[in-house]
Amino acid sequence: MSVITRTVTRVVFPLILLTALALLFQGHNLPGGGFIAGVLTVAAFALVYIVNGLDYLQEDLLGRTGDDVEGGPAIVADFLNVFAGGLAIAAGGGVVAILLGQPFLSQAVLFVHDLPIFHELELASAFVFDLGVYLVVIGGLLTILTVVGDE
Repeated sequence: MSVITRTVTRVVFPLILLTALALLFQGHNLPGGGFIAGVLTVAAFALVYIVNGLDYLQEDLLGRTGDDVEGGPAIVADFLNVFAGGLAIAAGGGVVAILLGQPFLSQAVLFVHDLPIFHELELASAFVFDLGVYLVVIGGLLTILTVVGDE
């Protein structure tokens, strides 16, 4: 790859991640949410993977060292853990609502007032589900991308 491609990737990667996080945090109030934020995050990592290769993504960017394992590169195990953790978080958000006597995945909102910078902050339980979906999408798509790309 050319120097221009690598330089553009270094500039665009954090901007894509920032946009993904903005979509994740606004998802319960505005268009966006866990799914689209996860897809955008995977697109950023796919760009790095295409431009720099799997070794750069695995060792330099994510700090994972090790040889290939049976299911593909060593980093696949980490992606599967992200997938499982996201699934547990998303399901846990629904189970907590049941334990509190509400229907599965009921939303609750808490407003925190008189904060120094934000003045008011809205905390919604729907964010827990969005966060779980975000991690499931990242774990699943990066696993697929890594295993297929390693072939």
